[in-house]
Amino acid sequence: MSISKGPAGAPDKAPRKVNFDLKQSGIYIALALTIVIFTALTGGDLLAPQNLSNIIVQYSYILVLAIGMVLIIIAGHIDLSVGSVVAASGAFAAVMMVDWHVAWPIAVVATLVFGALVGAWQGYWVAYFGIPAFIVTLAGMLLFRAVTYRILGNQGIGPFPDDIRTLANGFTPGFLKNIPLGPLGGADAFSIIVGLLVVVGMVVMQWRARAGRVKFSQAVDPLWLFLTKAILPAILVMFLVVQLARFRNLPWVLVLLAVLVFVYTLVTNRAVFGRQIYAVGGNLQAATLSGVKVKSVVFWLFVNMGVLSAVAGIIFAGRLNLAGPTAGNSFELDAIAAAFIGGAAVQGGVGKVVGAITGGLIMGVINNGAGLLGWQTETVMFVKGAVLLAAVAFDVWSKRRTAGGK
Repeated sequence: MSISKGPAGAPDKAPRKVNFDLKQSGIYIALALTIVIFTALTGGDLLAPQNLSNIIVQYSYILVLAIGMVLIIIAGHIDLSVGSVVAASGAFAAVMMVDWHVAWPIAVVATLVFGALVGAWQGYWVAYFGIPAFIVTLAGMLLFRAVTYRILGNQGIGPFPDDIRTLANGFTPGFLKNIPLGPLGGADAFSIIVGLLVVVGMVVMQWRARAGRVKFSQAVDPLWLFLTKAILPAILVMFLVVQLARFRNLPWVLVLLAVLVFVYTLVTNRAVFGRQIYAVGGNLQAATLSGVKVKSVVFWLFVNMGVLSAVAGIIFAGRLNLAGPTAGNSFELDAIAAAFIGGAAVQGGVGKVVGAITGGLIMGVINNGAGLLGWQTETVMFVKGAVLLAAVAFDVWSKRRTAGGK
């Protein structure tokens, strides 16, 4: 087999193609366009420090749900009950903390256990009894809404302890507020340092992933494209941190979200369980033949969804300082929309935690921007529905295009 050589006797190198995955990168472009459009329409009010803080605090529970929902969808299932589980969890926590005067750390742990049991109940029927998740969780939507009414007696319970309200609405303390920072004056220097460390960690992880692919002779992006993909998100993260540090500092729910995103990204990218989730959703028969314990994977996914629903329930009840019987209405639709807008495939096997968070942020920006502009409810619903339809249509189109269909 002959190898053509260049003037210096070295093998000719094929021109390297730019590896730009429109399906993967499109969601981030969509978020950027959404922000630009609403920033222009609101005269810059969208990016004001206080408003950015409001977006995160007001939409945090949906982002928590989106993390669990995208894993369920990757595995080829769906969960329609999360809104009702959020309400039931908030009611359970309220009874323990307010009526029974249980110490809040114990009540929080008990609420998480409650959510896990709910997830185990639904996971059993889906994984081991074989009932489709759509039916099981549709029944769960009704069952756990009824449980909420039974716990609360058709009335709200509150107020919550200060620590729970701080988790939902509070901010990290400012340690270095009075240090002169030039153009960043007024921002907490400690928060900026934390933001820089996060950005450095993001870039290092991406660089190590690239180096690993190079080591095994896999295709990688040209250096300029890699740097672009690494630097632009870093700039956005630092902009957000600086704006938040200028207002009342980083919301505690943002810290919680950052930890959850980091942990679940590691699980899906590095852990065996994460690879099994993709295997189950991508090709169930192949996963079974390769030794994956499919029933166990599905069962624990629903347990995980129950725990995250309990977390969202505590955050939502703490934010309102009240556990109400109508809490969580339509949360399941927002979480599902966030996952699909973030790139999850309808057939399963595809999706990312960061993508689901990005999809949730798009929905949050639309809601917040519409509120600033005074849009009517029907207009907001129309826009959100159109965005969801466009995201799923793009997913179907990209699959047909990849398969060579028309």
